Formats: sequence, structure tokens, C-alpha cells
Amino acid sequence: MTASDWNKILRQLKAKPVIAKRFLKHNKPRDRKTGIAAQKCKRCGRFGAHLNQYNLHLCRHCFREIAEEIGFKKYS
Repeated sequence: MTASDWNKILRQLKAKPVIAKRFLKHNKPRDRKTGIAAQKCKRCGRFGAHLNQYNLHLCRHCFREIAEEIGFKKYS
């Protein structure tokens, strides 16, 4: 179950608080402290290949697209 599916179901259960509480207890996605899903790109939301250096919080794909705009030089 993805996060978007989880939010859709929770929206449907808004009128039924008892069932929503039980649903949250068993199905809420965990807050990640370690691992690949702990950090995501602030631009596109991708989890893998994450750059934390200089507090960028970008995936490598987004970094390559906007590197020159934010002041990095490309050497070939």
C-alpha cells in the first residue's frame, strides 16, 4: 500500500472515527529513521540516490538538472 492509497482510504473513513482509529493503528506507514525511505528528494519526492551534502536533499536526477542554476560548475 502506498502513501497515496493510505490517504485516500483515511479520507473515506473520516465519517467513521472508531473504524478510522483502528485502521490507523494497523495500517499507518511507519516513520522511517534509517534506510532508503528515511529521506526523499524535496523536488520530486524520489527516495533513492539522495544527496545530503550541503543540505541539498535532492536526488541525483534533480541535482543534475539544476546543478548549474544553484552554482555548481560542470567539468567534462
